[in-house]
Amino acid sequence: MIHQYKSGGYNIVMDVNSGSVHVVDDIVYNMIPLIEPFVNEGIKDAATIKAAVLNLARLSCSEEEIAEAVDEVLALEAAGQLFAPDIYENYMFDFKNRPTVVKALCLHIAHDCNLACRYCFAGEGEYHGQRALMSVEVGKKALDFLVKNSGNRVNLEVDFFGGEPLLNWQTVKELVEYGRSLEGPNNKKFRFTLTTNGVLLDDEVLEFANREMANIVLSIDGRKEVHDRMRPFRGGQGSYDMIVPKFLKVAQSRGQERYYVRGTYTRHNLDFSKDVLHLADLGFKQISVEPVVAGPEDDYAITEADIPKLLEEYDLLAAEMIKRRKEGKGFHFFHFMIDLEGGPCVAKRLSGCGSGTEYLAVTPWGDLYPCHQFVGNEKFLMGNVDEGILREDIRDEFKCCNVYAKDKCRKCFAKFYCSGGCAANAYNFHGNINDAYDVGCELERKRVECAIMLKAAESEETGAEA
Repeated sequence: MIHQYKSGGYNIVMDVNSGSVHVVDDIVYNMIPLIEPFVNEGIKDAATIKAAVLNLARLSCSEEEIAEAVDEVLALEAAGQLFAPDIYENYMFDFKNRPTVVKALCLHIAHDCNLACRYCFAGEGEYHGQRALMSVEVGKKALDFLVKNSGNRVNLEVDFFGGEPLLNWQTVKELVEYGRSLEGPNNKKFRFTLTTNGVLLDDEVLEFANREMANIVLSIDGRKEVHDRMRPFRGGQGSYDMIVPKFLKVAQSRGQERYYVRGTYTRHNLDFSKDVLHLADLGFKQISVEPVVAGPEDDYAITEADIPKLLEEYDLLAAEMIKRRKEGKGFHFFHFMIDLEGGPCVAKRLSGCGSGTEYLAVTPWGDLYPCHQFVGNEKFLMGNVDEGILREDIRDEFKCCNVYAKDKCRKCFAKFYCSGGCAANAYNFHGNINDAYDVGCELERKRVECAIMLKAAESEETGAEA
């Protein structure tokens, strides 16, 4: 499968199955779709293809240039970097039978929140149920469950999530201490992360987090008017002025690494690139701003009609990032970060985050769900920290959730980068985890294109091969 596009002044050719990406001149770019049918039919003789292409090509170039371009394309094909066969589909046939190893938990430390974010999928932290705080006892059982079900895996991940986890900060600290006590005897190493709105963030929290948390996710949507509109206190007043100084202190104290400021854009700020750049101008170097996922009944929901504007915004953002990088003012945008050399393992590329199998969410009372976005939907209640997984049928369903189980993914050039997208979004919009959220797909394809273009620009700046 080949995907060709032009972006930022570059002719980019992606060979989806091999993962190879090429930046080529105009002649080669135009030759590839002419040569592809011959290769697909098993015709690889250069002379035959050159003769045929000369009759097909209507290019302002010489026969010699066309012949050279054909040779270049066939050399890439011979090296396995162009027109590569799909070697992964057969890898999926035994996915359901692979051993289940749990490697990550999302601990819902607090089903409560001190903000009233308008777009909150968790219903102001309550997950459409009752307010609750996780006890130390339940949290310890969750960590014991993780250790017991992690097989030979050494590195384990635990995210303290909410609601707002700082509402239950003492429990967080005690669970980190307990997790550390489990490491040596069980040959495990915990990687703890914290997601917070920052309202209760203070020096004591920061000192502990900088010592124990591998990453901190800080929730902020961008410009003051944008943030305060969607992330107010319950009384309606905005939270921007309170959290910005705290977040800047976090970023600086961690050397501008191991954190993200994470925002959500909605239909009210389709010009979201300005929010990303606002955060960069404030001094943040690690930024993630992503689209809200909401139903058509919400006035802030993104619709298909908004897609052209959003695609333009991603292009504007990518161009500005190149400019700032050249000026020595670069920053990282999470959704433009891509690894073209190693990347995730095959299973990760095909099946994504591992929700329902490798990654589970734990409620304050110890129930297990496939991920935080399924919490509260009793159809997806998988078990609990006392008894373990009771609904293996749910786990098996998620085991089989991969890019080859989704018709919309099979012919998509971005499938090995997004791994089929979010199962929760697919279910919420289509009632099937093996479907795909269409608006999200359109935006993900653009993000992948921009990310690869940025890599091409970076290679050009450093003189490396693209």
